[in-house]
Amino acid sequence: MAVLAMFIGIAVFLSVGIMILDGSLSDCSNLEGYNASTPASSTDWAKSCLDNNSGIQNSWILISVILIVIASVIILTIIRML
Repeated sequence: MAVLAMFIGIAVFLSVGIMILDGSLSDCSNLEGYNASTPASSTDWAKSCLDNNSGIQNSWILISVILIVIASVIILTIIRML
């Protein structure tokens, strides 16, 4: 039962983290230096904005992997208890 409560607690904390990351994404198309044809070759503030968004997307992937690993460990623990 404690394992299930721990999983629910971790899932709630990760959900809060996802909501924070979701609010930090920016629209870079209106910034100076934005290249509409190839956004990867943008300069100045637009490049910084795009780099920031890329880091946030990597954080999303990391949070998803962490949640999958924790869920699998808990499932294996529950199966072992049976």
